[in-house]
Amino acid sequence: MADRVTPLSPDPRWEEVAGRLHLLSPATRLWGEDERGAAWLPGARLNLSVTCLDAHLQERGDDDAIHWEGEPGDRRDLTYRELHEQVVTLARALTGMGVQPGERVGLHLGWLPETVVVMLACARIGAVHSIIPSALPSGPLADRLALLDLKVIFTQDGAWRHGTVLPLKARLDDALSAVGSIEHTIVVRRTGMDVAWYEGDRWYHDVVAAKRGKVHTTDEVLALASHHPVASVPIARRGGHPVSVLHGTACVLANAIAVHGRLRTGGPFWCAGDIAWAVTQFHAVYGPLAWGDASVMYEGTLDVPHHRRAWDIVRRYGVETLITSPSVMRTLRGWDRDMPRVDAAPSLRRLATAGEPVEPELAGWIRDAFGADLELLDAWGQLELGGVVRVTDAGGSGDAAASGPNAAGGDGSGGDVAGAALPMPDCGLEIVDREGRIVAPGDTGEVVLRRPWAGLMIGVDGSEEVSQDPWEHWGRHPGVYATGDLALRAGDGTVVFLGRTDEVVSVSGQLVSLREVRDVLIDHPFVAEARVTVRKDVELGRSLVAAVVLTPEMAESARGTDLDAVAVELMDAVREALGGLARPRAILVVDRFGEELGREALSRAVAALATQHRHSPPRSITWEQLVTAAGEG
Repeated sequence: MADRVTPLSPDPRWEEVAGRLHLLSPATRLWGEDERGAAWLPGARLNLSVTCLDAHLQERGDDDAIHWEGEPGDRRDLTYRELHEQVVTLARALTGMGVQPGERVGLHLGWLPETVVVMLACARIGAVHSIIPSALPSGPLADRLALLDLKVIFTQDGAWRHGTVLPLKARLDDALSAVGSIEHTIVVRRTGMDVAWYEGDRWYHDVVAAKRGKVHTTDEVLALASHHPVASVPIARRGGHPVSVLHGTACVLANAIAVHGRLRTGGPFWCAGDIAWAVTQFHAVYGPLAWGDASVMYEGTLDVPHHRRAWDIVRRYGVETLITSPSVMRTLRGWDRDMPRVDAAPSLRRLATAGEPVEPELAGWIRDAFGADLELLDAWGQLELGGVVRVTDAGGSGDAAASGPNAAGGDGSGGDVAGAALPMPDCGLEIVDREGRIVAPGDTGEVVLRRPWAGLMIGVDGSEEVSQDPWEHWGRHPGVYATGDLALRAGDGTVVFLGRTDEVVSVSGQLVSLREVRDVLIDHPFVAEARVTVRKDVELGRSLVAAVVLTPEMAESARGTDLDAVAVELMDAVREALGGLARPRAILVVDRFGEELGREALSRAVAALATQHRHSPPRSITWEQLVTAAGEG
C-alpha cells in the first residue's frame, strides 16, 4: 500500500527570493509557523512600491518601465523615474482623500498606465486595491462593490474593445445607485465620450494636477508588515456569494519575483491578457518591475485593426518573453488560417501559457507561428497561491529548469544578466487519493503541495457563509495544501491536469462556477431544471454547455419551434448575470432528468450531444437518448 503524503521543508531557493525584496526591516527568520504550517518572512517590513520602483531609481531611473499601446494605436512609454513620480503624486492624493492603510480602493479600469499607477500608489500607502473586471454587467458589478466596501473607486469614461467603446462610467453609475457607500469616483479621460457627472466624481487628471510637486510629510514610505494586505482578487463564486482572495505584500512579491526570475530574458516582457486576469496583475506588473525590466502593456483585443496585431506588438517592442492563455493562442491560430502568412517573431525567446493545458497540436502551431527555436513553457498555478506556481516544458519533459540557449551561467546569481533564467522554488507537487496516499503513475488523484509556498493568500473577503471555504485546502491532508485540481502523472513524469474536484472550471484562463451558472438558469422563468458542464472548444479550449428542462408552460408554447429564441434568451441571461465567459455556448433541451446517470456520465453525455456550433439551433431530445449517449461514450 502506498504511503500517505507528508509535508516537506521549504525549498532553500526562497532565500534568494527574499534577498530581492528590498526589505525595510529584516525578518526574524525566513519561515515561521502558523495554523497552516508556515508563515513567510515573519517580522519583516517592506513596501511593494519601493521594491518595484524606488530600488531601481539610482541605476535604472531613465530606463523604460512600461511600453503601453492602446487599441486605436496610441502609445506611451514611462521610465522608472516617471512612473515613480506619478505613483508618489497619486499616493499623496489618496492620502488627502482620507484613504487609510488597510482600506479598499476599487479599480474599474482597463489595461492603462493609470491602472499600474493606482495599484502601486495603493501599495505605497498601505491601501488594498481590487481590480473589478470592466466587462461586468451592472448587477454583478454592484454585488462586487458591496462585498469590497470601498471608499474610492477609479473608472474611465469608456474603454476600447474590438474597435468599439464600452461605457464604463455609465455602467458603474448604474451599479453605484444600488451601493451608495463610495465617497470618491475618479474618472480617467480615455475616449473623450460624454459622461454623466454626480457628486463625488472627479477627473483623474485634475486629482493628480492638484498634488503634483507638492512634497508633504505624507510622502514618507510606509514600512508595512510582510502579511499586510495589498490586493483583493475575485475568485469564482461560492454558494451564490462573491468571494475575493486577499494577498499579502511580501507574499505576492515573492511569488512574482520567483516566477519572473524563471521567465525573464532581460528584454521586454509582455503578458497578452486582460488586467482583470490574476496572471496579468501578478506577473505582468509586479514581476517585471521588481526585477527592473520593461513590461509591454496592451489595452484592447488583438483583432484590431487586423489579425496580425500580436506579431506587430512583438516586433515593435522587441518582446523577448510572452505569457498568455491557451485560449488567446487558439484564437490567433483560428485567424491565422484566413490571413497572409506572417513571419515568425525573431526577438521572441520564451512563450509561456497559463490557465489551462496546451494540447500538442496547439504547441506545434505556436512554434510554427512564432519561431521554431522558441522555448515553450506551460505554467500552472492558482489564485490562492499568488498566480503561477510551477513552470514546465510544454514539450512534456517535466519541470523546466533554466537551461538551453537562454540560460544563465552557473553562479546562481545570473538573474540580472540579459538572457538569465533561474530555477523556481519547488512546490513539492504530488498526486494523492482520497485517503492521502500517493497514487501510481497513470492513476488519477488530487494535486497537493508538500512544501510551503510563499505566495499563499493571507485571507478572504466574503460573507460568513463562505469565508472559510478557501481555508479547506488544509483540512483534507495534514500539513499539505490540497489544490482541488485533478491530475495524473504519466510514465515519463509529466503531470497531466484533468480539471477540478469541485464545480469550478477554467474558461479562457478565468474561473467560472458551474453551480452559479446553473442557479441563474434555474431562476429563469423558462426553466424548471438545469445541468451545466464543460466541453472542449476549438476557440476557448473549454466552454460551457447546458441541458435544461423547460417549465410546462414554456415547453407547451415552444412545441413545434426550433427553440432558438429560447436558447438565446437563456444564454443572454447568464451573460448579463455573470459575464461573457460564463455564457453557455449551447443549450440542450431535455424532456426530463432521471436517476439512471451519475454526475460524470450525465456531463459526458450532455457535452457530446450539445450543439457543436454556437450559432446552430439547440437540440431537443429525451432523457432516454441521453442515457443511450452516455452508454455509447
